[in-house]
This record gives sequence, C-alpha cells and structure tokens, in this order.
Amino acid sequence: MASSHNSLLFFFSMIIISASTAQTSFRPKALVLPVSKDSSTLQYTTQFKQRTPLVPVKLTLDLGGQFLWVDCDKGYVSSTYRPVPCRFAICNQARSKSCITQCFSPPRPGCNNNTCGQSPENTVTNTGTSGEIGTDVVSLQSTDGKNPGRVVTVQKLPFTCGSTFLLEGLANGVTGMAGLGRSKISLPAQFSDAFSFHRKFAICLSSNGVVFFGDGPYVFLPGIDVSKSLIYTPLILNPVSTAGSFFQGDPSTDYFIGVKSIKVNEITVKVNATLLSIDEEGFGGTKISTVKPYTVMETSIYNAFTRAFIKATEKIPRVSPVSPFTVCYNSTFIGSTRVGPAVPQIDLVLQSTSVFWRIFGANSMVQVKSDVLCLGFVDGGVNPRTSIVIGGHQLEDNLVQIDLAASKVGFSSSLLFRQTTCSNFNFTSNA
Repeated sequence: MASSHNSLLFFFSMIIISASTAQTSFRPKALVLPVSKDSSTLQYTTQFKQRTPLVPVKLTLDLGGQFLWVDCDKGYVSSTYRPVPCRFAICNQARSKSCITQCFSPPRPGCNNNTCGQSPENTVTNTGTSGEIGTDVVSLQSTDGKNPGRVVTVQKLPFTCGSTFLLEGLANGVTGMAGLGRSKISLPAQFSDAFSFHRKFAICLSSNGVVFFGDGPYVFLPGIDVSKSLIYTPLILNPVSTAGSFFQGDPSTDYFIGVKSIKVNEITVKVNATLLSIDEEGFGGTKISTVKPYTVMETSIYNAFTRAFIKATEKIPRVSPVSPFTVCYNSTFIGSTRVGPAVPQIDLVLQSTSVFWRIFGANSMVQVKSDVLCLGFVDGGVNPRTSIVIGGHQLEDNLVQIDLAASKVGFSSSLLFRQTTCSNFNFTSNA
C-alpha cells in the first residue's frame, strides 16, 4: 500500500511541477477579462473558460479574495481536474494547514482523499466552508493593452472547490468567486507566474468594465492610455487576516491604503484619527472592495462626514432618506457636470496633502428615483473590522492599478474628466 501511495505522489509531483504551467510558445505581456455589473445584486462579475472540455465559468469579482473558488458539487465535469495532495508546494503557497484525509463519497472534483484543504468564503454573505485545492485548465484572452489578442491557456491553475450553498446571495448564474487578493494563489499571482509578466493588475469597474492582468498600456477609446497618468499611494499590509476564517499569523489579503483625513469642499472633516490606522489586532484602516456596492464608514466617521456634506449643501432641498442611505436630495435642484451631479467634491487625503483620491458627483451620488439623489455612503456600525471600505460605486469609471512588486496602488481619478469611461475598452476588435 505504501509503495502505491509513494508512486501516486511521484506521479503528482511530475504533473504538478509548478503551481501553474502555461503551455504555449506565445508569451502574452498582459491578459484581459470583461466585467459586468449585475443590476439586482450590484455585484461585478467576470467570466473565463475552465476545464476539459472548456466551459464558461461566471464569477463574482472579489478584489481582496484569497483565491479562485468554484462550486464543485454541481455539474463540475473535467478530464483535467487534479486534486492537490497534502504537503505539496501549492499547499504552502495557499497557506493551507489542513489535510482532508477522507471524503465519504466516491472520488470526484471536490471529494478526494489526502488533499490539501482551504476555506472558500462567500464574502458578500460572510459564509464559508472547507474544500479541497485542485488544479485545472483555464483559458482567457491576452491583450496588448489596446485590444484583446490571442486566447491563452494555463494548464494547471490552482483553485479551491466550494459548495453549492456558498452561491446563495451571489449574482444569478455565478458559480464561484474570482479572488484578486494579496496572496500567492490569487488570480493575479497565478497569471503573472504562469506567463512571467509584471506583478501588476488593474480594475476598471462600470456596467461593462475590464480587468487587466499585467502592466499597461491600458487604452480606452478614443485612444487614451490611462496608465500614463496615475496617482500613486503605498499599499499597506494589514498583518492580521480580514477573512472569515484564518490561521493565527495569516496577514490580510485585502488591499489597504493610508487615508489620513477626509475633506468635503476642501474643508477637513474632524474624525478620530486613530480609526484611520490599523491597530495590533488588525482593526481600523481603509481598504478597497469590489463586494461592497457603496463605501462603508465606521459610525463616528460616517456621522462627521455626512454632517460636513449636509453643511456644504445646505441650499439644496433635502428629502426623506431612501435605504440604505441617510442623506437624500431633490435632484431637480442639482445641476449636472461632466463628472456627474454638481455637488461638493470629497477628498480622501493620502500620504500627503498633495496626494488625494478625489470623488466627484458621479461617484458620490446615487440616483434612487427620477427626482431623488442620495449620498452613496453607508453607516458601517460602531466597531467594524475596517473603518472605511471604499466600495464599488466610488470605484466606477476610475482605473485602479495594484502594483504588487512595488507595493503601491495607482488610481486615475474619474475617467469622465478624460472624456472616456471604464466601458470604453475595445473588446470587439482583435489586434
């Protein structure tokens, strides 16, 4: 029995030489995925092909997610799926400390003996489970930054098998979550390893947006390379995991930035500054999220911020609030600009007073009825894990680049100023 076990391990060590092997003579400099916004859940979804034979897999985008997870319980059929045995290199990369010794059903994707375990999590509903790590074929389009190019394949891309019940609360048709977080087995890490390109990626959210894996150019019609004019701020590592379940010592895979203060119409909002820093237990700070539809603020920050915004808009008639918002206006009294409703600008001030993320009306206001606009920020309660979570609405039509090698975030501010949008990547024309 021992010799057959050893020969099985040898077999696996031969087929899984590296975490993800790209078998192609063509080496792309970057990859591209389309992003769509689901109107009922406000989630951002993407799609690529996986398995043998290849099938489209629709996924909810999770910027801070640790890894790709897919429902393996229902209809996962593939001749190239391989479970990853315990103690393999991928297990260490995944920070897996569990070994699933026995599965009580017949072997299938997600149910194999002596495999590394992980904890797939639905970060929208904050539910999790355990599942095995496996590898399979993934196929997606390359890009030169201007147009989609040739389809490329990663032969053995690691992911975690989730369960069907984890899909509850996700957008219709979604079968998992695409984790883009700060880990060694997230999609950006896997793609840059597979094709040896820069450890950078960029998201540009809208109703029809885009994700780039690799360095720029990031070109949007009518020919604007947004990568040339990014503002940079350091990435901050939260030493304590912000996942639903984790092992002691695991750092967070979320992307944190150092917001030092908030301004409304150039006037600084008075907040408890200690909440803006990350404490020893990993509480506080500011992170960027694609699973929160609107920016969420700790209660005292939210109250001070909304008071400042109300004061700056005292001449605009307010109306009854519409959940989940608390500050709403009669929009017939609000003018229109190239960057959205004419309301006070909001600045998230970063490492110095000259570096700030400016939020204009298109990203600060939400049209909830034909004549009602609400301030699109929500109250996150009195003791949240993270003090400010910058959400999807505030990110739309802003390109955000994560540079993992240099540990910095680049952001464009509103592309509406540049007379383009995140929907303007030319997916139709091949290079």
